[in-house]
Amino acid sequence: MTTPLLNSRDIDFLLYELLDTESLLTRPRYQDHSREVFNATLETAQTISQRYFANHNAKGDANEPQFDGKEIQMIPETKEAWNALAEAGFLAAHYDADEDGLQLPEIVLRAAMAYFNAGNIASAAYPFLSIGVANLIHSFGNEEQKALYLPPMREGRFAGTMALTEPNQGSALADITTTARPSADGTYKITGQKMYISGGDQTITENIVHMVLARIDGAPVGTKGISLFICPKYLVNDDGSLGARNDVALVGLLHKMGYRNTTSTVLNFGENGGATGYLVGEAHKGLQYMFQMMNEARIGVGLGAAVLGYQGYNYSLNYARERPQGRLPSNKDPKSAQIAIIQHADVRRMLLAQKAYAEGALALCLYATSLYEDSRTAGTEFDRQQAFLLLDLITPIVKSWPSKYGLKANEIAIQVLGGSGYIREYPVEQYYRDNRLNPIHEGTEAIHGIDILGRKVLLNNGAGIKILNQTFADTLSEAKDHQELAELITPVADALQTLNTVTATLLGNMAENTDLSLANATVYLDLFGRVLVSWLWLKQGVSAAKGLNLPGAHDADQNFYRGKLEAARYYINWELPEIGPQAELLCRFDDVPFNMKTEWF
Repeated sequence: MTTPLLNSRDIDFLLYELLDTESLLTRPRYQDHSREVFNATLETAQTISQRYFANHNAKGDANEPQFDGKEIQMIPETKEAWNALAEAGFLAAHYDADEDGLQLPEIVLRAAMAYFNAGNIASAAYPFLSIGVANLIHSFGNEEQKALYLPPMREGRFAGTMALTEPNQGSALADITTTARPSADGTYKITGQKMYISGGDQTITENIVHMVLARIDGAPVGTKGISLFICPKYLVNDDGSLGARNDVALVGLLHKMGYRNTTSTVLNFGENGGATGYLVGEAHKGLQYMFQMMNEARIGVGLGAAVLGYQGYNYSLNYARERPQGRLPSNKDPKSAQIAIIQHADVRRMLLAQKAYAEGALALCLYATSLYEDSRTAGTEFDRQQAFLLLDLITPIVKSWPSKYGLKANEIAIQVLGGSGYIREYPVEQYYRDNRLNPIHEGTEAIHGIDILGRKVLLNNGAGIKILNQTFADTLSEAKDHQELAELITPVADALQTLNTVTATLLGNMAENTDLSLANATVYLDLFGRVLVSWLWLKQGVSAAKGLNLPGAHDADQNFYRGKLEAARYYINWELPEIGPQAELLCRFDDVPFNMKTEWF
């Protein structure tokens, strides 16, 4: 049984009915495009993913890259997938035409990337990282750096990585020890070790551009002393040709639970005097610059988690339709034919939970991408600023909620298959293993909980929260026009009020007792995510109700829309009420974990 890549009808719904991507065609940057161009782009991505990515998903997992002390051995299909994606123009799809790009909206590119993730998330990680690195150089590099590195990156000859983490620091970037010594020629000598560097070495491109965070000799301590450097695997001559090997050495590969076909590396910079690095932008502003790529990566990680959850849902749904087992409890005739397991109520509950998680997560990630698009190309400065503020507020949730609940969907998929779900002959166990990385990288849940409660809700005098409230109000008002949604309006409105009350309560104690107020921030993050996704399901419900009431809607569309409405009911009636105990725990500042002494463990 093959697994379809996502659900093209759902992608169409999200892009054109929920998010009105077609309206982007009225913006000057996209006036030469059409909906047909957008669709053709997505069809190309789907075809490439089916042919060049999905074909080695299991093979890449079973035959992960190996390092023999001299070079890496990788299955050839990985390079073939990279080449197909690059030749189709996806590495440059969102750049302007005069930069050899396709000038496509960001949301179309990210929907295309969702297809690549669906086929093989480990192989899709290489272009995902490279696009982020190219964007970083495009935003903050000088003209010489742009001319030297961007063309080969857009063509697919160079790949990119983000080299942040150090062996003893993890997410504590303020404490990194990698150093940069100025040289007389204006370059720097980089010395230090980085680890967990995805794509840090590979054999699919002729060069790798490492974006390295390091501290210039004499720089201030903490985050204000961190600078950003381009540090390529091979130096690049002025004419664009490759020069000598830089002083960047692969120490070894890290062997992961999942995501295996993406190399995870330990890199030494400066074993022989220092790796040559080129300062990006101003000194000591490196972390500020890197946050562009980190935030982009956080949305991308959320998207990958959503897609993996979606693929597990797709497979278990098809399996449940085909697998006969048992009879309904009311049937006492042992001679009667067995029924497909989807006819058992509890299997439908599990499938509905997966649908709510996976489709809700995908909607969340594409909604966030639409905000990013609006922050760049909306018609007025006011609209661009509003979109930026709302996106900045919800980015921790866009990363963390799909990472948690996409994984939960994968866990349920295994349960639907029963014993078959636990063996490698079926793909759902790999989806789970691949997805288990996503709650960890680009910041753990705790990091994002502290970020949203300790920083994001306070920024610009709470402007993001105010915009969020108005956004909810608009959807709640629109939902009143549809009888199908009558029972869902009050729970979502009440949930928003709960979120506002909890936020105000926690912030009120923040100044006096910061540590205790943030001790349960992960619970706050989950509560916030549940409320935000309930709004998205109500918003999807509005679009589904509109579609259902269109004259002449054929049976397939009616079934699709009714499925959306039932998933909205499930999420709001079954999942959203969990915020009640969470809110009570948060508002009484429950201190059980906070007061636990280390010696009591």
